Amino acid sequence: MLSVLGDLCGQLVLTSIFLFVVAALGGALNSVAGGGSFLTLPSLIYAGVTPVAANATSTLAMWPGSVSSAFAYRREITTTTTPLVLLGGVSLVGGLLGALLLVRTSDTSFLRLLPWLMLVAAATFTFGGRFASTSGGSSRTSFAVVVILQFVISIYGGYFGGGMGIMMLATYALAGMTDIHEMNGLKAVLGSAINGLALVSFILKGIVAWGPGVVMIAGGILGGYFGAAFARGIDAKWVRAFVIVIGWGMTAYFFVR
Repeated sequence: MLSVLGDLCGQLVLTSIFLFVVAALGGALNSVAGGGSFLTLPSLIYAGVTPVAANATSTLAMWPGSVSSAFAYRREITTTTTPLVLLGGVSLVGGLLGALLLVRTSDTSFLRLLPWLMLVAAATFTFGGRFASTSGGSSRTSFAVVVILQFVISIYGGYFGGGMGIMMLATYALAGMTDIHEMNGLKAVLGSAINGLALVSFILKGIVAWGPGVVMIAGGILGGYFGAAFARGIDAKWVRAFVIVIGWGMTAYFFVR
């Protein structure tokens, strides 16, 4: 009996260390290039968390880092008060709708959808940034269209969220925004709002795995703080390439699985 308990405790410790390290790496990636959920979500499923709970717990793990990013861009977002209020409203509604869709999705259905969601996220991360960085200034979409796109992205973000940041940057570029810092600030604030409201819904519905989640919060905060300093010393294209490889690798895995 004691040996069985010892084995269980040892397995729990190893799993906790694994999730802590993964969350730290995910937090570091999010602070520099994004794509941390490509690591956190599959790792939680691998650790035995059910798919829907794993998605909710991954949101919990990465949310503190997104809030700190929003705080870091506080100066930039002061110049975007009007669009922030309007886009913030539709983001909250869309994020809530996406979260409610998730909590009504069975684990079996979500597992069937997951490869396709990962594919959207991987493709967006791979190609969306190029579009977002080149379309600004060359086209100008009406603000009404931007609001509609933000609403759709928010529903996606509340439900899954992978690649959501790149989608928002591309939308702001379509609107004619050219200041990348202002765009990143808007993205950080709205992303925090979407994930934050979704997280409240997940907590109220009781689908967050708190044990792994608390471990990953600690790892995500540590990784976001210290990992960013290390990652910034590496050429950004290599960090982005690493995330792309992970994203497509995880996508392939869930299609084959």
